[in-house]
Amino acid sequence: MSDCLFCKILDGEIPADVIYENDTVLAFRDINPQAPTHVLIIPRQHVGTINDIEAEHEMMVGRLFSAAKAIAAEEGLSEKGYRVVMNCGEGAGQSVFHIHLHLLGGRGFDWPPG
Repeated sequence: MSDCLFCKILDGEIPADVIYENDTVLAFRDINPQAPTHVLIIPRQHVGTINDIEAEHEMMVGRLFSAAKAIAAEEGLSEKGYRVVMNCGEGAGQSVFHIHLHLLGGRGFDWPPG
């Protein structure tokens, strides 16, 4: 999508601090981190929101979580714990309408969030 911020990052039009990539996923550091480690994990295929995920996207979504696990290990978060979040819609805080995981770690998190 030509107006999608994450698609522009994928196309190289906007720079990002990329820390992980494969044929399905790209991950980069958030420019406005909410924790010492804050990584955004996006699929290379554009899907707007969780509500747009179809059966054909199930493997892709699984690969997002596999990437989160690998990145958490690389960042040294596996033992102490980390949070993975995917927002859906403006009311939930989604500001870029291209599904993505937030991988957050390096500090404690309260429950419930928000």
